[in-house]
Amino acid sequence: MKVGITEVATLAGVSEATVSRVINRRPGVSKKTRDTVERAMAELGYERPTQGQLVALLTEHVSNPFFADVAERIESSLAPHGLKTVVCPAFPGGVQERDFIASLVDKGIAAVVFLSASNTVEGADLETYEMLRTRRIPYVAINGEFADGVPAPVFSTDDVLAAELAVDHLHRLGHRRIGMASGPVGNHPADKRVQGFRTAMAKRGIEDPERWVIRQSYTVEGGQSAATTLLGLGATAIVAASDYMALGAIRGVRRQGRSVPEDISVVGYDGTMITEFVDPPLTTVRQPADRLALEVGRTVLALVSNRDVPTGELLFDPELVIRASTGPVPS
Repeated sequence: MKVGITEVATLAGVSEATVSRVINRRPGVSKKTRDTVERAMAELGYERPTQGQLVALLTEHVSNPFFADVAERIESSLAPHGLKTVVCPAFPGGVQERDFIASLVDKGIAAVVFLSASNTVEGADLETYEMLRTRRIPYVAINGEFADGVPAPVFSTDDVLAAELAVDHLHRLGHRRIGMASGPVGNHPADKRVQGFRTAMAKRGIEDPERWVIRQSYTVEGGQSAATTLLGLGATAIVAASDYMALGAIRGVRRQGRSVPEDISVVGYDGTMITEFVDPPLTTVRQPADRLALEVGRTVLALVSNRDVPTGELLFDPELVIRASTGPVPS
């Protein structure tokens, strides 16, 4: 026999309206009553309805092909289960995140995915997470743990390993003056890649690796600016913090009358499909978009079904994809 809210209400000793408020994570129910209803649902094997519920996906980077790919894969994994993904373009940690959540919580929001949003920013405002916790709306993050130890599942590419893969590849080609065009200070993935870069350089006997790190924005222009500075330092190779930054670095190299990879080697990061078709095809460290999205989808489904899931950060290995933008150090 199918279990409905009537059976849950009877076992819990509350009204059907109260059960409905608990199921839809609405306010007006005490913690004691909510826990009683949750136990009754678990005892009866009641499954929360998911049809028509929304999953908010917050990200600043809607124009970046990597993030668009991840968002599409998450949507595809949730749609067969009646969950509809709404992409919310919001600057990380800004008022927009709170506004999006506040607008959606009363529309049956089931969960929230922070895709390189406020979870990547040092000192991000915790008000959004507190709002979700109060409403008992689960949330997960991709590529960056939440600030101040906020307990939630996090799925990230191993940025330290990504830097090691890029430096090792260039070092094997004979490069020693390897520069890094990194993202801004306080961005968790950027900070970890810089950490990995320093470690990889020091392990190979390169003195003062910090002088080879230039912080810039995750844009073509940021990559071009960083490359110009690194070329002035005498770099023969550049590790970029994103494929967009790598394309900007290539433009910066060419505007100085040099060639890639004959004069300067360039490695990107993300592994978006477009990198295969640029000139020259870009050597890049590919993030596992498929595995990240699959694990996020599974976790969201578990959370909206009121099942426990592990919290903390789960790391996924990236992959070095060698193409034509890297070559031996020029003699």
